[in-house]
Amino acid sequence: MRTFDLSRRLVAEGVGTGFLLCAIVGSGIMAERLAGGNEALALLANTVSTGAVLVTLILTFGPISGAHLNPAVTLAAGIEGGLPASEMGAYVLVQIVGGVLGVLVANAMFELPIVTFASKIRAGPHQLLSEFVATFGLLSIIWGCSRLRSTAVPFAVGAYITAAFWFTSSTSFANPAVTLARSLSDSFAGIRLTDTPSFIGAQLLGAVAATLLFRWLVPDLETVAPRVIGRAMDDGS
Repeated sequence: MRTFDLSRRLVAEGVGTGFLLCAIVGSGIMAERLAGGNEALALLANTVSTGAVLVTLILTFGPISGAHLNPAVTLAAGIEGGLPASEMGAYVLVQIVGGVLGVLVANAMFELPIVTFASKIRAGPHQLLSEFVATFGLLSIIWGCSRLRSTAVPFAVGAYITAAFWFTSSTSFANPAVTLARSLSDSFAGIRLTDTPSFIGAQLLGAVAATLLFRWLVPDLETVAPRVIGRAMDDGS
């Protein structure tokens, strides 16, 4: 399997996360404008776009950086020892920066102010439980598929997030970088900045819980966290 130096992996993580947020926020704005007040239709459009772009981004950037695109995934990779602690901070930083830039680009594409702090309230125990469940499920999908059916990871992740938009009351952010970035767009996909810390806390707890579970469920198979998704692409080529 080809390996890439840290600078290339960081660029891949930043660009990939930027495209992810551009798709989430951009499709949310477009859906809200075209749905005529029908929130279910707007959510459906936002969901399809997000799930589809996840598959393509993982296929594209997975062989380079592992396509974490998510600090919770990076944390899980670190716990499993597949990503050096010295690289985890850099991964998280570029994911956050890339996500923020992706939101700013989406705002600009739809002629909105570049930065508009979101006013959409997403709070309460039910929302935090939803974020724990959403992130627990996401990491379970990643670990389970990567250890047992690695070539399915991109499609499983995209399908899971598509479903989780609908079965969680929070619409499944499941990603600290996504959560922070979406606070910068006062649109359909937004989240009030003051609600982000609790969301992020629930997401990190869910990621750790799933990682520990799969360390016990499948303890005898090799765990290669930073290439969880990247190796899947190489195996399938």
